[in-house]
Amino acid sequence: MNELRQNMVTKRWVIIATERAKRPSELTPLSTTDPTALPAYDADCPFCPGNEELDLERLRLPKARNWQVRVVDNLYPALQPDGESVYTFDGIYRSSSAIGYHDIVVESPLHNAISALRPAAELVEVFTAFQQRSRAIAQDVRMEHVVCFKNHGSMAGSSMHHPHAQIIGLPIVPTDIRARLEEVRRYYENTGACGLCTMLDREREDGKRIIIEGEHATAFIPYAAFSPFHIWIVPHRHQAHFRYADPESCAGVATVLHGILRKLYKGVGNPDFNYVVRTSPVKEAHPEYVHWYVTVVPRVTRLAGFELGADMFINPTLPEESAAFLRSIDST
Repeated sequence: MNELRQNMVTKRWVIIATERAKRPSELTPLSTTDPTALPAYDADCPFCPGNEELDLERLRLPKARNWQVRVVDNLYPALQPDGESVYTFDGIYRSSSAIGYHDIVVESPLHNAISALRPAAELVEVFTAFQQRSRAIAQDVRMEHVVCFKNHGSMAGSSMHHPHAQIIGLPIVPTDIRARLEEVRRYYENTGACGLCTMLDREREDGKRIIIEGEHATAFIPYAAFSPFHIWIVPHRHQAHFRYADPESCAGVATVLHGILRKLYKGVGNPDFNYVVRTSPVKEAHPEYVHWYVTVVPRVTRLAGFELGADMFINPTLPEESAAFLRSIDST
């Protein structure tokens, strides 16, 4: 029988369509990206070694000539760092100048690299770059929120083959972020506990939806996952801001993420995916009710009219079965 489930942290409802449920092994990616078929170096790629535009560079790790990760300005940014934040109100019309930051995180000097097939330490380095740039962007008093994310494959929004992630600094806090903050604040006021800490404890105790339990972070499919293999990776230590996370937590989340990407690569056929670092807005102090984490969303289903019309999802798989399937995949 179909079931409606609610995520207690976000308060989002989802329909778990058990009567037309698909087995996790039956799901096929909407498209697949196979960088391994590409050369390790492309002379026309702006991200390959030797093609660096140093005037665009914000950060490189390590700082030596043989870099592993670089952060550069996006040549086609959604936001520009120069100028003043100007808000305009005119009746029903409201606007703001598009001030902010839009960075590209070049994840590897190899044009054909893919995180799932590279050492976990390289993804840890990417998260180190995320942290350092997030701190730098947050120093700009005009900034309100920083989003670190990766689009892998065309169905996830990527248009370039060279492995890269992105960082966007915003002069506003997006409506969805504010709504989530309000829900976790309300939970804290009602219970005196962090909702995500509580969810993590319950999921670890229950075990049915756990995929990987590491020393510093755990990956699980939420009880009310809105799509197949929708995964949360939660650090064990409670911290509101990703940019202030201790090195062990940051590396722990990146290492577990690496394991998840390997399982998706081997078990689901290298699906296109997005992952996002969810964190507290810049000017929030250190609220006890906010807990940073990472979401991973493989692109194995499409949005349709109901999702757009109701802002609600239909998940054709059982989260418990999806988690059991991924647990069974050897990611070593």
